[in-house]
Amino acid sequence: MTHQHIRLLIVEDSEDDARLLYSELSRTNGDITYARVDCAEDMRAALLDSEWDIVISDHSMPRFSSLEALELLKECGKDIPFIIYSGDVSEHVEVAAMCSGAQDSIVKGNFARLLPAMEREIHGAAVRRAKEEADARVHKLAFYDNLTGLPNRNLFCDHVGRKLAQSERQSSAIYLLDIDRFLRVNNCFGHKIGDALIRQVADRLQECVPGEGMVARCGSDEFAIYLGNVSGDRQARDAAEHIRQAFFRPFIESALEFHISVSIGIVASPRDGDDVPELLINAETAMFRAKSLGGNNYQFYAREMGAVAGAQLVLESALRKAAARDELLLEYQPNFNVLTGELTGVEALVRWRHPQMGVLQPDDFIPLANESGLITEIGTWVLQNACRQAKAWHDAGHTGLTMAVNVSAVQFWQPGLVRTVARSLAETGIDPQCLELEITESVLMRNVDTTITTLQALKGMRVKISVDDFGTGYSSLSYLRRFPIDILKIDKSFSSDVIEDVESAAIVQAIGALARGLGLATVAEGVETNAQLEFYRQQHCDRVQGFLFSAPRSVADITEMLATRTAGQALPQGGTGTRDHRMPGDVGQIPTKEFARRAT
Repeated sequence: MTHQHIRLLIVEDSEDDARLLYSELSRTNGDITYARVDCAEDMRAALLDSEWDIVISDHSMPRFSSLEALELLKECGKDIPFIIYSGDVSEHVEVAAMCSGAQDSIVKGNFARLLPAMEREIHGAAVRRAKEEADARVHKLAFYDNLTGLPNRNLFCDHVGRKLAQSERQSSAIYLLDIDRFLRVNNCFGHKIGDALIRQVADRLQECVPGEGMVARCGSDEFAIYLGNVSGDRQARDAAEHIRQAFFRPFIESALEFHISVSIGIVASPRDGDDVPELLINAETAMFRAKSLGGNNYQFYAREMGAVAGAQLVLESALRKAAARDELLLEYQPNFNVLTGELTGVEALVRWRHPQMGVLQPDDFIPLANESGLITEIGTWVLQNACRQAKAWHDAGHTGLTMAVNVSAVQFWQPGLVRTVARSLAETGIDPQCLELEITESVLMRNVDTTITTLQALKGMRVKISVDDFGTGYSSLSYLRRFPIDILKIDKSFSSDVIEDVESAAIVQAIGALARGLGLATVAEGVETNAQLEFYRQQHCDRVQGFLFSAPRSVADITEMLATRTAGQALPQGGTGTRDHRMPGDVGQIPTKEFARRAT
């Protein structure tokens, strides 16, 4: 026999025969442990208390027989080879034993046949167990989530599908949940923290769901819940609210406190779908509706949502090809020196020339680009083309004209941002000091240390950093002093109220004082009236932009403005005060001297 440890259970009424068997086996394999039993009670206890490699059983014993021992082994559900080893076994008994699962029947004392039979059957059992374990692992990989141990989408669909078939049209509810803004956790704290939070979310969801329900992980931060016997929308709503409130308690991980909310889509069976895949698709549609309303809420599926979701999917598909098809274009919002009226720079604004829908403004497709991740590709296209156009204007003699480019939250937290900016500078040859990267205040404050590292890398290239929409976020002076920034852009929401609203005026005054104290330039957005212009002049604002001066314009229009400036002629100025930046046609003009008179 192969030298390996063998755990041998001997069913034998004679202690002497058992010891003789052990002695013979030990001659060829000294690593054997054995136990002897001679009745059903002792054998059952031995099978339940210990693991055995093989059972060797006498046939005829005063209180037991080999056939009874074999049946008991099967009752215990053990896959252990069973060999009858007896001097008195009829052919009829041998056939019956083989039919019941015995591996062999050997006459007592025939060790020459017993030893290879034991080796063969122990090896066969080991092979069977290895296959069962492999099958179990494959099953787990196919039907269970590796991170949380929850059922995955495949098992959820299979299990819930059978439940729905058995319910005989009885109403059930399926919920699809997505963690709001979870990407920020992974970006700011790493995937190790993110994975730990996902496991905590899984545990908390299981606490919310009764035993007959089911929780599954369907994606990165997406979970599905099945509840049977839900008697109407009110009960389904109560369950959703119970789940939502379970997230009111913070999650603690690595001494950090996380406040997490979820968006939930709800569908009812059979009302909202005929099978589980369809129900999950509709639940996802409702979940995205909940997200579009700000998250941390739940929405029931309505059939009209499907049409909207379908339209969004078609739009997303077209957006993926927009850059390759040369459908994206840039317009430029000019900004002017508040005292002289000089055109000092432009802000690049992307548009989408859709083949069927015409020119789409950013509000029509940028949210979709952010949601789908396409914003990174679009942002790279905008940066490269804006830099290329700025270089063209510089080469035409308009040196010093600044180009401002918005950097989205998704772009900023991508590890390749610094490389993308460096490549754009190298490929276009633009003076880095003429490139202004606009980053919103809220993005800066997500992870201060990481933000500072990224900004310092960008400043190392000599580009300017502008804080867009300043005043709407929550940055403090202590943090602001740590950021290597150059410009504060006062949000247009303050401009619209700065004359009538004392609070807005006070905030703008505070921003101006803060900027002067830190040596930062200021740009006021959304200036539409002469009164607003005069207010910003009094606050020593450096630059202004808005429809009082110009709506976003094409390359040709900006080129004409620059030529007009060079020739000493009038600067363009819109006198309508309109907020509709989609209006066609030329804007009006006022002389440079008149601009300066109003500003002084």
